[in-house]
Amino acid sequence: MKRYLILLLFTFQGLMAQVQFEARVSKNSLGINERLRIDFIMNVDGDNFEQPSFDGFRIVAGPSQQISQSWVNGRSSFQKIYSYILQPAQKGTLTIKQAAIEFNGQKYKTTPQKIVVTNAVAEERDPNDPRQQGGAGSETLNLVAEISKTNPYLNEPITVVYKLYFNNINVTGFKELGKPKYNDFWNQNIEIKQLAIEEGSYRGQKCYFVVLKKTILYPQKSGKLTIEPLSLDIGVQLPTNRRDMFGQMILSEDNKVVSAGAKTINVRPLPETSKPEGFTGAVGKFNFTVTPSKTTLKNGESLDLVVSAAGSGNMKLFTLPKPVVPNALEMYDPVHDEKVTTALSGMSGKISDKYTIIPQYKGKYVIKPMQFSYFDLSSGSYKTITSQEITVDVLDGPMQAEANATANAAKNVITKTEQFKYIKPKTTLVSMTKNDFYGSNLYYGLLLAPFLILPIIVLAKKKKEAIDSDVFGNRVKMNNKLAKKYLSEAKKQLNNKEPFYIALEKAMHNFLKAKLHIETSEMSKDNIRELLLSRNANPETVQNFINLTENCEYARYAPASSASIQQDFDKAVLIISELEKQIV
Repeated sequence: MKRYLILLLFTFQGLMAQVQFEARVSKNSLGINERLRIDFIMNVDGDNFEQPSFDGFRIVAGPSQQISQSWVNGRSSFQKIYSYILQPAQKGTLTIKQAAIEFNGQKYKTTPQKIVVTNAVAEERDPNDPRQQGGAGSETLNLVAEISKTNPYLNEPITVVYKLYFNNINVTGFKELGKPKYNDFWNQNIEIKQLAIEEGSYRGQKCYFVVLKKTILYPQKSGKLTIEPLSLDIGVQLPTNRRDMFGQMILSEDNKVVSAGAKTINVRPLPETSKPEGFTGAVGKFNFTVTPSKTTLKNGESLDLVVSAAGSGNMKLFTLPKPVVPNALEMYDPVHDEKVTTALSGMSGKISDKYTIIPQYKGKYVIKPMQFSYFDLSSGSYKTITSQEITVDVLDGPMQAEANATANAAKNVITKTEQFKYIKPKTTLVSMTKNDFYGSNLYYGLLLAPFLILPIIVLAKKKKEAIDSDVFGNRVKMNNKLAKKYLSEAKKQLNNKEPFYIALEKAMHNFLKAKLHIETSEMSKDNIRELLLSRNANPETVQNFINLTENCEYARYAPASSASIQQDFDKAVLIISELEKQIV
């Protein structure tokens, strides 16, 4: 009887035991190049273990399972552990969500764990770790951001070249974990067509390096600006101190996370003293010209006035001065044109505004000289270029005084005295007799009109309801019409490759300006992607937009068929139509 009571007591204790299921992490804060261990621990033999998704992490090892059971002083204890080794894939505050088990028909979950991932940190070398040992000497694997200048002027170009140095390590591949952010910089990547291994040295040690990325930057505000680091997850093969039966070194597969580190740029403001009036931010070295297509015109003819700046500098980041013309010359809004190339040394080329001017009266008219100012980096001072005075000679047409007199006469008003109206040469007489409205043709026409108009109204209403009900069709038509509006200039140049891609790139930029309300200086690839995704655009459509925009510069100089040009045009229509539907 006593034995049964003891057995019943243990059974009761087992039923009363509280189920514990928790998650424990080895650290709550780590660098992006470090790893952490997480254990999911339970004090019962739970079933149907559900691991979390580990968003923002890569599973390096696991799950491994451990089970232990012991009896101490007549008391039993049980423990089951599921363990994982994780590598963070991005920076920021990441959350490891809940894991779950089932026990006796009940479901139990762990508490979410918050992990702070920072920039890469220096790792201490463990002499007992085979991944850090090498038979041929020490290993080198470093990502370096080489900056051409750390104290530039505002809008002075600087370059950032990312190099991966390595030695005694086989690199099998890499992927970006954290892309560099160029806040307050205008930036453009310089295309690297093929990666090439070169010999070099790192901290006095001979090694190899690969140039992975080149970027040109133009700082847009003064002060201390930070370039966020580039981080890479690199697949490597490391030599060990073990050899196979043939005497060859045994290599171990691993992944390494390297970071270029954040860089600080101290941007100097442009001098305020002696800054010319009308300075619009041009920095570099330029020539400035104002060229009329002709200076002698006949009545009804027009001329084109081209205002242009050519040279090297921040070509896309300033505005050209606007000409001032007499009132007798009607001037229309300009057509802006950019023929600019971007290399590692910076932007160079030519930008221009073309104004169409139409004279109204006969005579000679003077277009005053124009001034263009820029900051010359070589001398550290402002330079001002003044154009020549332009005289426009209109040979025929009305004189301005005669035109004013004709305008006054057309008003039929004597402007000096306001006493007499002019005498009308003709008089319109009205008959004194009037026909009765009742029984007239107009009366019967108005009487029958509702019966004739009513069926037309019914048919028109049904037609409108059918059209309005087709919401998708109407939106597609509207989006296609909008896309073709932006691409009208590109369509005209389908047979001319280079003008076509220039017009296509400009159309894509104008679409972004209209939809996202941004300026040219803000049109970096990362900023475009971030703004479009924040407006609920489809990631695939956003990537297609960026790919097509980047392809425009390359396609202008590469051989292309008329079929590929038509395909790029059709692709642009589709992408703009899709973004118009998606952007909120």
